[in-house]
Amino acid sequence: MAEKSEYVPNVYPGKDEISERRRRLWDKNRSLLKYRNIAEDDITELLSHRSVRSAYVSVHPPLEEIIEPYDPIKHIVVPTAGARAGDRIRFIQFSDSFHKPPIAPFGRARLYLARFRGVDTVVYSGRELLEMRERDLEKATKTLLETEIFNPALDALKGITVHGHSLRLDEDGLMFDARRRYIYDRETGQVVYIKDQMGNVLDNPIPLGPPMPEDEVKKLCITYSWDTQPYKARTELFEVMTRAAKLRVMGGFNPESINEKM
Repeated sequence: MAEKSEYVPNVYPGKDEISERRRRLWDKNRSLLKYRNIAEDDITELLSHRSVRSAYVSVHPPLEEIIEPYDPIKHIVVPTAGARAGDRIRFIQFSDSFHKPPIAPFGRARLYLARFRGVDTVVYSGRELLEMRERDLEKATKTLLETEIFNPALDALKGITVHGHSLRLDEDGLMFDARRRYIYDRETGQVVYIKDQMGNVLDNPIPLGPPMPEDEVKKLCITYSWDTQPYKARTELFEVMTRAAKLRVMGGFNPESINEKM
């Protein structure tokens, strides 16, 4: 009897640079490159869900104190720290530029589901909403702001009023923000948040680092374009997308029309 080989997930198809970039982001076994350090208190300020260093708000008692009927799944799935403590659900929302972003809304969803636990996420046209238990969210936010998937000029925290993601960059290379939550400090060369994600003025501005140089922007880009990687060369990707679209249409119209050859 032949030995069973270990299953190796096909995270993403293709051999070009963009494909490899997407595989690296969506493979939880590969570490994200760290670009900056953001203090935990600053993250709390930017999220604006609670006062800095205040206690977390609970929506139910800690799991250890709840007497519930036996459920074998609860012995298999280890609860996150936030779920164990009974934290409320909070959110963060990012907007990503159309100009060579290090990640995009569809890519965020794949990354969130691959790397985080206890998440609820929604993909919009130019933004991505992530909901988690509060202390779990703060931990995840630290990763999202400190690593290669955040360019202070091309990615932004926008809890509300997210419009303008697809417009051209301003004279300093920053995305438009109707709430003007961040500015470019020309003296320090850093992007500084003067408001939290909900548009409330911060008592102390929070710098999140300088915009990435153009060569770094191109290296970290997740999207196909004429000056990164030509999309039309992606035969395998087109085959997968075509098959998925055809199955969706045919399956919705008449499930019996689907066969293994499709």
